[in-house]
Amino acid sequence: MNILFADEQDLPVVTDELLRLAELVLVEEGLAPETGAAIVLVDEQQMTELNEAHMGKPGATDVLSFPIEDAVPGMPPLPAEGGPPIELGDVFIAPSVVSRNAEQRDVAFGDEIALMVVHGLLHLLGWDHVDEADAIRMEARERELLALVGRVRP
Repeated sequence: MNILFADEQDLPVVTDELLRLAELVLVEEGLAPETGAAIVLVDEQQMTELNEAHMGKPGATDVLSFPIEDAVPGMPPLPAEGGPPIELGDVFIAPSVVSRNAEQRDVAFGDEIALMVVHGLLHLLGWDHVDEADAIRMEARERELLALVGRVRP
């Protein structure tokens, strides 16, 4: 997998573990080995700007996904024969918000940030939680993927 992982914020985060998790998610979702995606850790100010500019919502959030492909859950986009590799899109995560959420929920930061990686990538792959049935299905898939690396869905 071709995952660009950038850390543009100051909170200490074990990025190599998150990169391995991201690669595992894409493999488990059936994507071609040359598939690309970006995961960027940003500070709260950057996340606020992204959330307001692209979602029309005030303040920071924990994770935002910006898909390039029109994907359907369980049906990964595949490159055309002889064509360029698939680029899924970008996932932005604000570890400071994730940390605050973990503390409020009394869960481990490692589990919460791992969830954000899985959650963000699943959004790039067409998964959503707009209605209750979709939310239940997405949460179940998150649990399955997190369990593969010994993490739990908080």
